[in-house]
Amino acid sequence: MVWSVSALLAGNVLQQAIDRAEPGSLLELPAGDYHGNVVISKPLIIDGKNRKARIIGDGNGTVIKIRSPYVTLRNLTILHSGAEHERIDAGVSIKKADHVTVDNCRIDDCLFGIDLEQVSRSRITRNWIRSKPFSLGLRGDAVRLWYSNDNNISDNHITHSRDMVIWYSHGNTIAGNFGEYSRYSLHFMYAGKNEVKNNTYEHNSVGIFFMYSQDSVATGNVVKSSIGTTGLGIGLKDCSNFTLRNNTMIYCARGLYIDRSPFQPDQRNRIERNRILYNSVGVYFHSLSIANDIVGNVFKGNIDDVYDDDQVHIHSVQNHWTGNYWDSYEGFDRNGDGIGDTPFHLYYYADRMWMLNPNIKFFYASPVISIMNFLAKLAPLSQPLELLEDPEPVMFESQLEKGEV
Repeated sequence: MVWSVSALLAGNVLQQAIDRAEPGSLLELPAGDYHGNVVISKPLIIDGKNRKARIIGDGNGTVIKIRSPYVTLRNLTILHSGAEHERIDAGVSIKKADHVTVDNCRIDDCLFGIDLEQVSRSRITRNWIRSKPFSLGLRGDAVRLWYSNDNNISDNHITHSRDMVIWYSHGNTIAGNFGEYSRYSLHFMYAGKNEVKNNTYEHNSVGIFFMYSQDSVATGNVVKSSIGTTGLGIGLKDCSNFTLRNNTMIYCARGLYIDRSPFQPDQRNRIERNRILYNSVGVYFHSLSIANDIVGNVFKGNIDDVYDDDQVHIHSVQNHWTGNYWDSYEGFDRNGDGIGDTPFHLYYYADRMWMLNPNIKFFYASPVISIMNFLAKLAPLSQPLELLEDPEPVMFESQLEKGEV
């Protein structure tokens, strides 16, 4: 059954229209402004027709609360939630429900965008989400999953929010989203078996960070311009049995950050065919991080391809490196098989001052630093420490792009 709010009730009293609608019916909202802070406790479809129906909260609490399965919100503009973090004031709050859809909605001036708590088999797709105009740490999360499994979060545009965060949630697909000018574009905590694919994240503090998680796959993502002291493209902390494949990390302070991963001693992480380009540090190792298979990646244009911040007990060398392209490799390929005749070795020289004092990286391209770097390699003052050995370095970047090796 299709209901028209303007025909049903004078004054556009949306909550009364929701209460009177039959379960499972379609509630069409003509263009106009509707009072928010409504609760939906039955299966229902609400369609705003090209986002011209605006549901506006009173600035206190959540604009729309969904407390029933089989609810669909689509084509709506949702505005002006409260600003209290402890209440998780949001544009849309979904609790203890399944088969809920929020599609093609514009959510603006809402502290949290869409909050899912104990929600399963639901879809959050094609939405445009922005938090309140607060400083970065005081904004709310654009999308927040809490104990929510088997959901699809796809093709959303997230801007000027805090994080998109996945807590204690498993089996979710996060695909095709675009995130910008936020803190963590995507942040996982204690979450497993999630799939992260074909997302693009630009100008955020952190692109994708997996923490205390396992059994997940990230493929085809692009993380660009994560800069600043906390800037990183993709991070793994205490993560096991992960696959990172065909991702691009470019123009970041740290392209890939690995901290005590894999965490489980009997498991490995697979890092393959990624493009790690023009970062300050390509791969940054922190703490005990061994047993990663780092295979077939492109390392190009980074100030430092690999950095291990221990500098005494080097862990990077204890990972398995093979078949990567290194733009700093100086070997030959006499038999023409596309593999360097000699292994690629990367060393840490104590003379490289910019690794001891990050501020000196400002002068990295200057002639003086270039000469010092050359002299450190030519006649090091101390025995250099090996960061890694790649026994089969690939000669040409195009070989990996074409899948020839």
